[in-house]
Amino acid sequence: MTFRFARHTNDLEQIKSFYIDILGFELLGNFVKHNDYDGIFIGKSKENWHLEFTKSEEIVHFNFNEDDILVFYPNNKIEFDFIMNKIQSKKIEFVEAKNPYWNENGKMILDPDGYRIIISDLKIKQ
Repeated sequence: MTFRFARHTNDLEQIKSFYIDILGFELLGNFVKHNDYDGIFIGKSKENWHLEFTKSEEIVHFNFNEDDILVFYPNNKIEFDFIMNKIQSKKIEFVEAKNPYWNENGKMILDPDGYRIIISDLKIKQ
């Protein structure tokens, strides 16, 4: 099975930069003016999942809460440290998770739209 998480955004370029330059994902594809939507596909080329972000003339009014989180599990300490260094070099602040489990097993940041992202060190601890 392949998994795609699709979400609308107001700033496609800012989202693209965040997920590629900071989290280390790849641009897998894109489309322009498909039924008045522009979009990008971001992920890892050898994985069976990806993120899709779309933009149109419609302004998005985000509706989410503190427990709406995307969780990423780096495969090793090198990958985890690389992401942490990128986050710190871009002066992105860590935020406290509502669920204490995530504070014990990762670091939370916000993406440019304000959605919560956890970079978990759980696989590294095992």
